[in-house]
Amino acid sequence: MAPVTNGVFRPWVKGKSNVPAEGGAILASNHLSFSDSIFLPTQLSRQVHFLAKTEYFNGNGPRGWLTRKFFEHTNQLPMDRSGGQASLDSLHAGLQVLREGALLGIYPEGTRSPDGRLYRGRIGVAKLALAAGVPVIPVAMIGTDRVQPIGRTLPKIRRVGVIFGEPLHFGHDPEAASGHHHQLREITDEVMDAIRRLSGQVYVNTYAPKKAPKPN
Repeated sequence: MAPVTNGVFRPWVKGKSNVPAEGGAILASNHLSFSDSIFLPTQLSRQVHFLAKTEYFNGNGPRGWLTRKFFEHTNQLPMDRSGGQASLDSLHAGLQVLREGALLGIYPEGTRSPDGRLYRGRIGVAKLALAAGVPVIPVAMIGTDRVQPIGRTLPKIRRVGVIFGEPLHFGHDPEAASGHHHQLREITDEVMDAIRRLSGQVYVNTYAPKKAPKPN
């Protein structure tokens, strides 16, 4: 897909050298549009696996089938956001990707921003970073919400940007990953602050609603 997206949308990119050439790492990005999962990985030579919400895999009808096939064939993993054991099992799939030395993309907000602001991150990103002992690369997607706003199927043709920030290192601490909530919260907030500084978004210290308002 890279030749098509890069030729048509001509994305600009900064900080690509911050992404390691090998070894596991987490790409923690803001989430403005469905197309983020297309524009982000097509700017890298390495394959990126994503944790994507399970709703993308459970749709009905022809559109649901096409969406599911797209996510399956672009190496995206279903992420259950209901909490408890289901969410832990989803994170385990991401952990396996990191342990195999691959790149894992994750949207710490848990869903697309409904209004362009940056919302509070969920602590799954911190759990994965500590459990795998890999760096977190903050990522800012710029302008993708204008290319494909929520509710729009076909994208508009205009330029977008991707900024890869400097790696954040939190060490390897599987014990903390399994239960030290205060530490996990601090790490997650640090990641979100790095994303905010890259993206320039207004930060909202509450979780984003899982269901975005319908467009007018």
